[in-house]
Amino acid sequence: MMPTMLTAPLPHLAWPSLSARQRLGALLLALLLAFAWLVPWWHDADPARQQLVRILELPSLAAPLGTDHLGRDMLARTAAALRLSLGMALLSVVTAAVPGLLFGVIAGWRGGWLDRILGSVADACLALPGLLLVLLLVAIAPGNFWALYVGISLVLWIEYFRVVRARTRVLVASPQLEASRLLGFGPLYLFRRHLWPELAPQVLTLAAFGAASAILAMAALGFVSVGLRPPTAELGLMMIELLPYYHEAPWAMAQPILALFILVFSLNLLAGKDPR
Repeated sequence: MMPTMLTAPLPHLAWPSLSARQRLGALLLALLLAFAWLVPWWHDADPARQQLVRILELPSLAAPLGTDHLGRDMLARTAAALRLSLGMALLSVVTAAVPGLLFGVIAGWRGGWLDRILGSVADACLALPGLLLVLLLVAIAPGNFWALYVGISLVLWIEYFRVVRARTRVLVASPQLEASRLLGFGPLYLFRRHLWPELAPQVLTLAAFGAASAILAMAALGFVSVGLRPPTAELGLMMIELLPYYHEAPWAMAQPILALFILVFSLNLLAGKDPR
């Protein structure tokens, strides 16, 4: 009779079931995505167009969220800023998660000198504080989106590497993986069958927190005027531009703050789990 493990079907590699708070986070994030990408379809205002005769207008049919201190449409600018933040978060997470997961699995699986080399590279990246590394790259190319993106990605990949390496070391020593290896299954099957189902929840949680961290980092750098430059529509940059006018136009000042809060809040809800 064939062994049970040879006849058992490969488990379905589905996303982990979402808790109530994760469903709320997914709903909020979906609403923000819909807002950011659907606004240009029905409201074709240019987010960079200045209209000095319409400075700090109240919300109206022509400008549903009002205008800023240069007469620019706040609805168009908020949607553009959300698209920029979400695009930065997606790029940063993907380019940090892929090498972090790959190097973490290799280091945890192979061990030895390869593990020591990869661990040393990660420790070298940790020698500089993350924010300082981002600031150094931004100083080399001020106002450049790609310098900001590379700096944030270099900071984020270490978390994936360290978590995945530690977890892989435990999983590689498990009897289930050892039995599959003795039966002649290849590395790809071992990864899909034994490693990824155990690593997926942790990697996805890190991805949600990493996206929130990337968004906050970009907003913080924009707020202190060392990130992206005007007239770019970016949440942190919009806050610092509107700060002197919070008495005259509190509704305008509140919009980038509220958008950033809901965006980060939804990602944190998506990453969290209900207490057991």
